[in-house]
Amino acid sequence: MSLSFFPAQLALFPVLFNKVSMEIKPSHSTNLPCSRPLGKKRNKTLPELPILERRNWLIHLHYVRKDYDACKMIIKEQLQESHGMCEYAVYVQALIFRLEGKIQESLELFQTCSILNPQSADNLKQVARSLFLLGKHKAAIEVYNEAAKLNEKDWEISHNLGVCYMYLKHFNKARDQLNKALQLNRHDLTYIMLGKIHLLEGETDKAIEVYKTAVEFSPENTELLTTLGLLYLQLGAYQKAFEHLGNALTYDPSNYKAILAAGSMMQTHGDFDVALTKYRVVACAVPESPPLWNNIGMCFFGKKKYVAAISCLKRANYLAPFDWKILYNLGLVHLTMQQYASAFHFLSAAVNFQPKMGELYMLLAVALTNLEDTENAKRSYEQAVALDQCNPLINLNYAVLLYNQGDKKGALCQYQEMEKKVNVLKETNTLDFDPEMVDMAQKMGAALQVGESLVWTKPIKDSKAKQRAASGKPSSTQQPLGSNQALGQAMSSAAGYGKTIQLSSGGGISAPLAKPPSLPLEPEPGSETGPEESTEPQERRKEKCKSRLAAE
Repeated sequence: MSLSFFPAQLALFPVLFNKVSMEIKPSHSTNLPCSRPLGKKRNKTLPELPILERRNWLIHLHYVRKDYDACKMIIKEQLQESHGMCEYAVYVQALIFRLEGKIQESLELFQTCSILNPQSADNLKQVARSLFLLGKHKAAIEVYNEAAKLNEKDWEISHNLGVCYMYLKHFNKARDQLNKALQLNRHDLTYIMLGKIHLLEGETDKAIEVYKTAVEFSPENTELLTTLGLLYLQLGAYQKAFEHLGNALTYDPSNYKAILAAGSMMQTHGDFDVALTKYRVVACAVPESPPLWNNIGMCFFGKKKYVAAISCLKRANYLAPFDWKILYNLGLVHLTMQQYASAFHFLSAAVNFQPKMGELYMLLAVALTNLEDTENAKRSYEQAVALDQCNPLINLNYAVLLYNQGDKKGALCQYQEMEKKVNVLKETNTLDFDPEMVDMAQKMGAALQVGESLVWTKPIKDSKAKQRAASGKPSSTQQPLGSNQALGQAMSSAAGYGKTIQLSSGGGISAPLAKPPSLPLEPEPGSETGPEESTEPQERRKEKCKSRLAAE
């Protein structure tokens, strides 16, 4: 039975298999009409993707990992396969060139991207960015305007247009574009640039309002807090300045700009040891900061350690040879040490960088007077008088020089001009008069027999809280006419270099000065307290002057 059954089973199996296969075939045939059209579509689109874009993910992966060498190798292979038609590979290659400093090469590649995809606003923005980095601001503006036509609501385009207009000094257009960017999307950087434009135009109050709004929007931004604190410091609002600088240090205890600004405030009030402690912290973070060494030098100057002051100031001058404040301070210290030739060297260099500041010409005239170059000293005084219409010290020093040269008429004229300026300052209460200046003016008035009409009120001497307009020997020792009455208004800048466009002001009673916007925002506090002048040659001049006054 088994033998007869087994062949029957074998005979039935092919039949069953055929049935099964026949049942299965119709099921496959019913699915084919749906799957075939899909397969045909893939066959049309799939070959295009691997040729142009199949390695984009790998290029992106190496780029974000900053593995630029491997990224460039993959880009090269991708461009060879696609015959240079892969937009993303060209785009990333241009970004790498920009990071390597090859701005012109990156510009050419971004222009290639814009040709491959002319409807992409991002490609045009990168072209404009490269033009901006090359200093071609007008061309960058044209490209940004083309990009704005493709995307009108891009805040970045409006922001960058504002920056370009700022560098071209078209401040009205720059403000309009930055305000438009803020309406589209609020960003800290846009607030910072808008505040810088107001500072460049001398509108400190408006700049403060902009930064206050920015701080309300981003209360933990240490750069905004530091900048606002420095603006209050410039206006003399020390309480608000300390508040904002303290908040900046709360969020970032290692913020060297805020520490440097706080140290400069202490230095302005005569706390030189505390200021040096602050500067020691900053020196660990930014040891090559010119304002840091400038301030350290002026701290030693206030402590009457003149050799150390010159060493620090010369290091600052080495780091920033074109900073006129450092040159001013070097000239001031050398005048104090009676090194008049060196003082003339540094002051004349400062005049070349800051030709509109009257106090520099006055100090230069003091150095020339002591170098016995009277004619050039007179010319320097005349230039100082023409540039500075507020400082009576210039007229007083000029009057002393003219009197000692025997020109009583010219001395009287300068003394009367000094009286007018003093009366204006008394009415506005903008300046305290130093006792040394008061004593010298009274001596000069007595010598010219015109001093009774000017009523001087001697303020209480507080060298830590006021700006000194003159320094020399202590008031117990009378100075001869012709002695240096200008030492003491030492200026110090109070923030690190670095970035941004900037906030800048000179010390003493000079007007605020705007720096180029390419520089970082930097704080620069007011004047320092000057030391007393050394004695020996002035004793001889005092005796000569006494005999001359006795003859009068």
